[in-house]
Amino acid sequence: MLHHLPARTACVLLAAFSIGAAAASDPAVRYRVSFPAPEHRYAQVEVTFAGLPPVPLEARMSRSSPGRYAVHEFAKNVFDLHAFDGTGRELVPTRPSPSQWDVAGHDGTVRIVYKIFGNHVDGTYLAVDASHAHMNMPATLMWARGLDARAATVSFAPPNGSKWQPATQLFPTDDPWTFTAPNFQYLMDSPVELSDHDVRSFTVRNPDGRTQTIRTALHHDGDASAADEYAAGAEKIAHETAAIFGEFPAYDTGTYTFLGDYLPWGGGDGMEHRNSTVVASATSFRNAGAVQAAMGTVSHEFFHGWNVERIRPRSLEPFNFEDANISGELWLAEGFTEYYGRLILARAGLLPGEQGASLLTSVPEIIAGPGRIFRSPVEMSRMAPFTDAAAAIDQTNFSNTFISYYRYGAALAAGLDFTLRDRSNNRISLDDFMRAMWVAHGKPAGAAPGLVGRPYTLEDARARLAEVAGDRAFADDFFNRYVEGRDLPDYARLFARAGLVLKKRRPGHAWIGLVDTPAQARPTRWRRTGVQGVPDAAGGFRIPDLVTWGTPAFDAGLDEGDVIMKVNASRVASVDDWQAALGARRPGDRLSIEFTRHGATRNTTVVAAEDPALDVATLESTGGTPTAAQTAFRGAWLGSRRK
Repeated sequence: MLHHLPARTACVLLAAFSIGAAAASDPAVRYRVSFPAPEHRYAQVEVTFAGLPPVPLEARMSRSSPGRYAVHEFAKNVFDLHAFDGTGRELVPTRPSPSQWDVAGHDGTVRIVYKIFGNHVDGTYLAVDASHAHMNMPATLMWARGLDARAATVSFAPPNGSKWQPATQLFPTDDPWTFTAPNFQYLMDSPVELSDHDVRSFTVRNPDGRTQTIRTALHHDGDASAADEYAAGAEKIAHETAAIFGEFPAYDTGTYTFLGDYLPWGGGDGMEHRNSTVVASATSFRNAGAVQAAMGTVSHEFFHGWNVERIRPRSLEPFNFEDANISGELWLAEGFTEYYGRLILARAGLLPGEQGASLLTSVPEIIAGPGRIFRSPVEMSRMAPFTDAAAAIDQTNFSNTFISYYRYGAALAAGLDFTLRDRSNNRISLDDFMRAMWVAHGKPAGAAPGLVGRPYTLEDARARLAEVAGDRAFADDFFNRYVEGRDLPDYARLFARAGLVLKKRRPGHAWIGLVDTPAQARPTRWRRTGVQGVPDAAGGFRIPDLVTWGTPAFDAGLDEGDVIMKVNASRVASVDDWQAALGARRPGDRLSIEFTRHGATRNTTVVAAEDPALDVATLESTGGTPTAAQTAFRGAWLGSRRK
């Protein structure tokens, strides 16, 4: 894209800008995607660029993908590439970078034919096998710099004898296998599922009377009743979500599509797009409860149809396909979406008996997370290029310095929701803030489908909160302390309004932050609450991971690789020995620890503390009885918004 071009000579820049000023008469970029041998997990792509100026064509594979913030280097899966001019004469591309092929000497037309391997079902990559083709466009289609404004035509050729059908948000044509996109941004944001999938649909209506269609296109192994149950759940979620914003977005084709892959040999993910979403899980819809389990991702991703696809941070608009995308607003774009994902399920009646405690599990995590010492929600958001499905060989200390902006943002959303409700006696809530963001930043139309008309900044979000709360000083204080700062709301007091309590998980138990709980009670997220010891060949047990910052074990100088040999002169040969020694202690007790490090014996003293782990619980689960006011407050929070 012209938006983020690296420095190059003035003449090439001038040529690039002349290409970018696309006219309505410029020929569309044409793609043909076929699957000669799907069992071998590759697609064949033919792309034709016509009406080109007499400068080398810069053909690219993307390095990033909408909804993903790290670099993924999709060019690695391209092979057997050939280039031709308009007469069919073969041209020899040069390779100035891993993701780029330059084609010179053409006659105004360049046709590139290549194969691309894909065997990973999720929202980011390409997956091809005998049962389907699951295509994320940045992982599949090559494009050319400077042609961003041109339309594209994409034709698919399914394998001979297959029962595949297409499902996509691309614009349909008279040919059921040919689709169009109005511009490059829309094309790259339009995943495609080709399979023998099961389709259901329902109609939604906006206050202005406009009707639209929502479809579920499911590639799954269940029977018709599973597809029916899925669509029924999606319909409840759709209406409950629209009730927050007051309307559905104007889907560019009049249709929104869930592209679902639910097969035991598949993958798992959820990835939002403008008029569709990819939802996948390595599960079988023949299993009891499998459809219900899928609804959480459905709810989360559908909320994104407003929040991030249209209520979009300026830092992500337009999306840069040549580099990682950094944004300080993911606490809102992703974290608030995570909070609403489960809240909407409760409001839609898809979490029977839910009383709110399970919707707030992010809060104890954030309270205990050491990363808050080092980074605010804004700063955590900017770490996405290093943490969002990003791979690295070298070890990081993210277990101590990073908290997911999903979880941090969800906790922040809960804090703001309860704060607004507390201030207004439930007359104003986070729903009002989200609707204000929608009206000001999501609803205004962009210059073309796929483009956002009024993306927001951090200051815009602050201003919308001031408007909703009717108090600029409050909005400034909230953003300064909790969004750009590292403080936390007073969750215990706020939750009490709904008859919810923050309680200690193990009151009175000694804790040092190092394998403190019995095996059957150990949390799965070791990096949040400690590390699991493993036996060492020399006896004792080796600490396999970084010790959590600020714990008694950390303060005593213990860390990854140390082998604990003795506690108070008693031999330690296993994790069970360690826990037996710790189980007899109380908070405040001192433990003399002998350990080895790089072959040398060392000694330290650890002062046990009380286990700080918290849980959110209903007042009634602790033996209390909610007041009428608490019950009403909780009901206003969890109750349906549909009229």
